[in-house]
Amino acid sequence: MNKKLFLSAAMMLALSLGFSQSKEELQAQKAEKQAEADKFQSEANALQAQIDALPGWRVGAFGTIGGSLSEFNDWYSQGTPNNSSGNIGISFNAFANKIEAKYFWRNALTTNFAWVKLDDKDDATDSDSFESTTDVFNISSLYGYKLSEKIAISGLGEYRTTVLDNFNDPGYLDLGIGATWTPIENLIVVVHPLNYNFVFADDDTIFESSLGAKIVADYTRQIGAISFKTNLSAFQSYESSDLSNFTWTNSFSYKLWKMIGVGFDFGLRSNKQEALDYSVNTLGNTAETFDSVDNKLQSYYTVGLSYAF
Repeated sequence: MNKKLFLSAAMMLALSLGFSQSKEELQAQKAEKQAEADKFQSEANALQAQIDALPGWRVGAFGTIGGSLSEFNDWYSQGTPNNSSGNIGISFNAFANKIEAKYFWRNALTTNFAWVKLDDKDDATDSDSFESTTDVFNISSLYGYKLSEKIAISGLGEYRTTVLDNFNDPGYLDLGIGATWTPIENLIVVVHPLNYNFVFADDDTIFESSLGAKIVADYTRQIGAISFKTNLSAFQSYESSDLSNFTWTNSFSYKLWKMIGVGFDFGLRSNKQEALDYSVNTLGNTAETFDSVDNKLQSYYTVGLSYAF
């Protein structure tokens, strides 16, 4: 009996030592392979950096889709026991940049759309359709002739409007010339002291075009699984601060699996002309003026799944 116990203990010890040795060997092999993989990845990254530095076109796009749907039947603990609701948000960012030794041509598109509905099944008068809540459309084209690696004489065209509701009412078209500064890679700073802000709107008693200065700062980059873009577009009217405006949009995407990930979009906007138009023509405050209107900071955000193109 003791002999059997001794043999069993010896076999278990041998197996344990064998497994331990095998695990250590596998870990050593893994570390060796990982070191080789890191070396090759570093060399691939260096080659990609050389490719990115070559003249020519650079294109890219990524977007975010977020939403939810729900339906309640006889859920008496809430104020609307029978309802169906939902919200859907879609954002899309794309760029096409041509970079050459003496000039550049940068083109960008930013959109963000959202819809929401709350259908009270006990109220026959309410809407059962999705209504648009976020409506952002921005397209720009910047051409620059390089005076140095970081400074260029440039011309910019930028158009902003809504698409789902009140297309081109208002719409804004900026055309101007000045200088563009690229202090670091992927960061573009545009300063155009000669810029005309064309405003298109049905109510020309509130909306007015004017001459002013245009400032744009854009940083777009992809680092591994992360893609992000931040863009500030501001117009300072020489005629009146009431005609000035700015829009700041931010997009972030993290790739989880293949081309699918999670995304977050956030935007801020200030436009006194839009605030006055909403107060007068939507709320019916016909006595409202630029001096009395409360120009609140506009904002939006979208969170959801993202898809990188």
